[in-house]
Amino acid sequence: MKKKQKKNKERLLYYGIALLTAVFVVVGLTAAIKGVAEESAEVSSVKEVKPEDEEKADKVKADHGKTDEEKNEETDPDEKIKADNPDIRVLVMTNGFSDITHSQVSLSSESGMIVTYGENKKEYKEEKSLKIAPDHEWFDEGAVRVGAKKGKIKIESIKRGDGQPSYDGVIELRSTAEGIVIVNELPVESYLCGVVPSEMPASYELEALKAQAVCARSYAYRQMEKYAYPEYEAHINDSTSYQVYNNSKQAKASSKAVKETAGQTVRYKGEIVSTYFYSTSCGKTTTMEAWGTKPGKKNGYLYSAEVKGENGDYEKDLPWYRWSVTAPAETLSDLIGLNTGKDIGRLESIEITKRGPGDVAIAMKAVGDEGSVTVKTENKIRKALGGSEYKIRRQDGSETDGRDLLPSAFFTVEKKGDKFVIQGGGFGHGIGMSQTGANEMAKQGKNYKEILALFYKDITVE
Repeated sequence: MKKKQKKNKERLLYYGIALLTAVFVVVGLTAAIKGVAEESAEVSSVKEVKPEDEEKADKVKADHGKTDEEKNEETDPDEKIKADNPDIRVLVMTNGFSDITHSQVSLSSESGMIVTYGENKKEYKEEKSLKIAPDHEWFDEGAVRVGAKKGKIKIESIKRGDGQPSYDGVIELRSTAEGIVIVNELPVESYLCGVVPSEMPASYELEALKAQAVCARSYAYRQMEKYAYPEYEAHINDSTSYQVYNNSKQAKASSKAVKETAGQTVRYKGEIVSTYFYSTSCGKTTTMEAWGTKPGKKNGYLYSAEVKGENGDYEKDLPWYRWSVTAPAETLSDLIGLNTGKDIGRLESIEITKRGPGDVAIAMKAVGDEGSVTVKTENKIRKALGGSEYKIRRQDGSETDGRDLLPSAFFTVEKKGDKFVIQGGGFGHGIGMSQTGANEMAKQGKNYKEILALFYKDITVE
């Protein structure tokens, strides 16, 4: 009996242990299952990575460790063009480039136009003109922006060298107390297609046009560093005060020059520089001293160059290479008094008291029977002697009326009887690139980089 009871106790103890073990196993499995579920829930709460995000993530991984140059080479072409082709804002002046405000504006486009003012939009059909005055109600919303549905916008209310000009990009109108200000906003490369034919004849050699395109682009980039007209957010205007823009129609050769040099600028010590240019040299160029600026580290690329090759001066056979003026003393007396604001009486002598690099006149003293006047810098000297009261005789024998400025400040002056004879050379300020010089160099097989290297010292084109 005791043995039987003992066995029963052992069985109960065994089953109890077995049951307790089973309970622990079940609890453990339940905890494990719950942990997996919680882990699954945590993963599913993370934002799913989209395919486009995966591509970006892969690109970041792929780019890791690469140089900037390698990354730039792999940039999407459209993105690279956009990065290298920023917008420039050009203030469009009135007829004759005489003023910045217009009494009214008339626009049209062969493809039709889209007008935006405030949050409003209005469409104009093909060739339908939009005429707008300074008091138009649209200006209550601020600036009015007009874009062509396709192609260009014609400004019918102004005239340029080739008639009514047409513009790429957007025409922005702003009303002021004086009238309407027109700003043309467009990619700089498109802008250059309107500058190059306006600054250099499209009939010039392609390599000369390419040199002009690089100069114009360099100048534009420097001007884009700040607004010349901050109140209108315009970098420049379209006159000779900056670069003449859209005065001549775009030409295939000029546009080709822009395209083949796309993005290229002139750099000095790694920085983009202002590349001044002018019409014709006398065989030499000058420096910024001609404008009263001392030579320095930043303008060292503008040096006095000899514009010649193996056969002598490149421009020696061109009309403006040499010229002369013979004018009565009375005529010059009046011009000097008018242009300098000082009446010196009857002119008795003119003396060049200081010359700069290239033998350019940078200081002049005119003496009359009632006083004297001293004029400094090439531009003011040319202005003092400028006028339409005399003829200018070019070396080919042709004559033209005098202008507001003497052709250049590369000249000598001598009194003969009651007349003054001025012997000069070149046309323009003489700083930087001579355009006809560039063309003659191109005719002799020089490429645009060789042309630029002659006129600008120690520069790179990139």
